[in-house]
Amino acid sequence: MERTIQKKLAVGGDSWVTVDVYGEPDAPGLVVVPGVMSDAHTWRRVAGAIAAWPSVIVVNRRGRASSGPLTDSYSLRTEVEDLGVVLDEFDNARALFGWSYGGLITLLTANDRPIPQVIAYEPVMQPFGRHALPDLKSAAETTDWDRCVEIVNRQISGFSAAHVEDLRADQHGWAVLRRLSGPLYAELDALNTAPPLDVMARQADQVDLIIGQCNRGAAPYGTSFDNVRQHVAHARIHELPGQGHLAHIQAPAGLGHLLNNLAAT
Repeated sequence: MERTIQKKLAVGGDSWVTVDVYGEPDAPGLVVVPGVMSDAHTWRRVAGAIAAWPSVIVVNRRGRASSGPLTDSYSLRTEVEDLGVVLDEFDNARALFGWSYGGLITLLTANDRPIPQVIAYEPVMQPFGRHALPDLKSAAETTDWDRCVEIVNRQISGFSAAHVEDLRADQHGWAVLRRLSGPLYAELDALNTAPPLDVMARQADQVDLIIGQCNRGAAPYGTSFDNVRQHVAHARIHELPGQGHLAHIQAPAGLGHLLNNLAAT
């Protein structure tokens, strides 16, 4: 599926979000919500592998080029309201798919309004990465984006120092990670300071939660996934073989195939 249009939508706080639309813009669609350290462009290969919906709308959340700033009033609620604007614009959407922080956003949005289907890949919830907030705040205040990338990979995701050096060796890829780390502290802080949650996706007809096989029961993503499961009583659980948290980068076709198979009929 090819991208057909990009659209700019005004949201609260004098900001805006852009959306990349693949396929037929006026046809029933799947709305994709990326998480932190990710943007709409990062999800282009997954969108291209999806065929079960006639359109795929990928949200470029605020804080990323070419969307607007987070603004001083930014919170997790801001994200839910922004997604509501997208859904009002694309009122033919039949399903939401969110990855990581984006998964949490989709599950909370389905508390506010009826959604036929919500799919979330390794959604996270508080407490997640809370121990890294002081270091992230210091790095953000000094605009040390190299340090931000190191913190998210080492202190939060738990990757090795060798893995970080491999990332750094790819100059283009490292530059992208530095750019995407700009809103990281504010997003992680918003996640951890949001009001406690009791139930998620209460108005969703169907909920599908996906975990990568490599993260089953393992911190931080597998344990946060298990925490989320306790708040979504009617969810169906699926596993993506051979994958961890970054399936959209490492196996976009495989993830797209799984999404096609999960499409509600």
